[in-house]
Amino acid sequence: MAVYTTAAEEEAYFTTRLNTTPYDDATTADKLAARTMATKAFEQLNYVGEMADEDQDLQFPRGDDTAIPQVIKDACCEEMLNLLDGADPQIEFENLGLVSERYANINARHDPTSPSEHIAAGITSVTAWRLLLPFLRDGRAIRVERIS
Repeated sequence: MAVYTTAAEEEAYFTTRLNTTPYDDATTADKLAARTMATKAFEQLNYVGEMADEDQDLQFPRGDDTAIPQVIKDACCEEMLNLLDGADPQIEFENLGLVSERYANINARHDPTSPSEHIAAGITSVTAWRLLLPFLRDGRAIRVERIS
């Protein structure tokens, strides 16, 4: 399967970021699994514009671009880091409706009427989501085409 980053690109990214222990301690197999999961999650999103080549394997590059933008690769690294740190997209999604949770003297309360947009979209990392946002179509917008 095609993926958004290579091991070398990830190594370069993580040398410029703090708190990378989950990535640093991960096995090669786990890094590949996280890279694949992040790519699959990114592929499910609705991006602005069209793919650069209709036969390409991934959603990027788009438009006139000839390469995957660095910001998309950075987002992939951030999502990988979160996945390697134990984030589970399924559990995160199931917890969207959680109203209240108590453990000892700690209470957590969530508002199910305003779910985390990134979690609902299948992205566990808010940092990755913020990097992806400029490339996404407005999910609330309706596209109307006139048929002649």
